[in-house]
Amino acid sequence: MPLFLELVRKAGEDDPQLARKALAGLRAYEQAERGPARPTLPEAARIGGACLRDHGGSGPVAVLVPSLINPPRILDLDDETSLAGAVIGMGRRVLLLDWGAADERRDLSVSGHVEQILVPLIRAIGECPALIGYCLGGTMAIAAANLVPAERVANLAGPWHFGAYPKDSRIGLENLWAHSRASAEALGALPMELLQAAFWSLDPLRTVAKFADFDTLDPASAQARRFVALEDWANEGEALPLPAAEELIERMFGADLPGQGQWRVGGTLVSERLEVPLLNLTAGSDRIAPAATAPKGPTESIASGHVGMLVGSKRLQLHRALASFLDPSCRSG
Repeated sequence: MPLFLELVRKAGEDDPQLARKALAGLRAYEQAERGPARPTLPEAARIGGACLRDHGGSGPVAVLVPSLINPPRILDLDDETSLAGAVIGMGRRVLLLDWGAADERRDLSVSGHVEQILVPLIRAIGECPALIGYCLGGTMAIAAANLVPAERVANLAGPWHFGAYPKDSRIGLENLWAHSRASAEALGALPMELLQAAFWSLDPLRTVAKFADFDTLDPASAQARRFVALEDWANEGEALPLPAAEELIERMFGADLPGQGQWRVGGTLVSERLEVPLLNLTAGSDRIAPAATAPKGPTESIASGHVGMLVGSKRLQLHRALASFLDPSCRSG
């Protein structure tokens, strides 16, 4: 909250009306009614505190792999936008990975999450699934496909070439880490609030403007309800375990080990060049995972932002591309 208020203050220096509307939007967001939580679905497999939740459907299995940084429910936000529901409609049985509490993963790096959680969970279901990874989950799904049989991999806005991030974004993350590392070491994790600050810093004016726009919405509208659900999702989530934060910031963003072909997972050098079909779905206006950071291979661009590709007006374009890729008759990728 202090960071957001600072963003509003800075925006107000040039546009006082925008700042006033953003603060009014913030009050409206805080006072908005929340709908009932999505039901907790049964487990198909569990490794420690992580599990695969069975969303149902029939046909070949698709495993949805969310990022480590925000809760997995972005892939099942509501009935209208649920990616899990859409993939069920594509003739798949859908299992959504829930990483569980950070305290149960405190010793795991990003690669450790792949080796000790994602790969064992895939093996536990006893099938060769399609992997659909979002954001860092896409990066991890590609790594997992180097280690365990997968039918195919769909990478939704998952970076691989971290060296292709804009220089100012990388410097900003390095500065954040320099200022927060001592606290993260004391806590054994990088708090979600600091990660949120990094996201906001990528496009601070948009962060302010979206709350100003929210003040104009009918609180009972579907658009307003989705805004509240999205902001709740974005502001929640487990801390990032210290080893994962170190690997992500220093060895992925800093040294670009994946992009340089030097990223090892469980002793195996993992590659973006898979023996199974890979499709990259990128978002044209993505600041969190720009299209230039995607792995090499077939790519389709969605005219949206990082989150909008999942839940915004262009999500049906993503669904069509994904349905074509997951079609059982499509085996060459």
